[in-house]
Amino acid sequence: MPSEQSPSRALRVAAAQATPVAGDVGANAAAVAAMVRRAAGRGARVVVFPEKFLSGYEPGLIAAEPERCAVQVGDARLDGVREACRDGGVVGIVGAAVHDGGALYVSALVIDAQGRDAGRYDKQTLFAAERDVYRHGEAGCTVEVDGWRLGLGICYDSGFPEHARAAALDGCHAYVVGALFGVGNGYHESRMWFPARAFDNTMYSVLANHVGRTGGWNTCGGSGVWGPDGRLVAEAGADEAEIVLADLDPVVLKDVRERHTMLRDLRDTTAGGRTRCVL
Repeated sequence: MPSEQSPSRALRVAAAQATPVAGDVGANAAAVAAMVRRAAGRGARVVVFPEKFLSGYEPGLIAAEPERCAVQVGDARLDGVREACRDGGVVGIVGAAVHDGGALYVSALVIDAQGRDAGRYDKQTLFAAERDVYRHGEAGCTVEVDGWRLGLGICYDSGFPEHARAAALDGCHAYVVGALFGVGNGYHESRMWFPARAFDNTMYSVLANHVGRTGGWNTCGGSGVWGPDGRLVAEAGADEAEIVLADLDPVVLKDVRERHTMLRDLRDTTAGGRTRCVL
């Protein structure tokens, strides 16, 4: 049973989409800093970026040159991002490949509104060839901002109902994901997964996706925010760099959770085993 604690005021969240420069952490960090400043100017308190945006998706390039193409702990190349978060009073959730202790991770870096490195989530559910390059993350991550509890995910994590449910059971009010969804099936997948993760857990869901080409993928944009009833609140276009904003509303959250009581009524349906009828 999740905590009944609810936020008391709205939280403006921005999902940023753009095309990264392959392997160039410095150039991509500059783009992140500029988009953080733009979002702050529009009142955003949290800005989320796509999966591995700081290097581009680029698994082969990152594996071959991790010191150049992945981010290190305390990496000075992110000082401009830290400064932008501090100046704008914004929390940045920035997708990165991270090189730490001789291993590579697909991560979401959390930079707080004072410009400090406040946390890191490592992707728990690696996709296909990622498993040859990266190490699985061991734990989920919840970020609290202004009373809102945000559960972090990265791309393929969001395809598994259990991942968002774990965030909801930790008291999260929103599920926040940086991803890469490609042209073809990606838009369809994201439009199934994110409304479902939202409605099943009566919490907001937020997606930041790439546009353009990265790591051999043609991406489909469509970054967006879904309400706790699964309805689309805001959506970016398919092709252009863009920042889409939405206000997470505590009144809407409370109303939906009072009408749809799935979390309150949740029971462990595995404890009693299963009966089987063979006909």
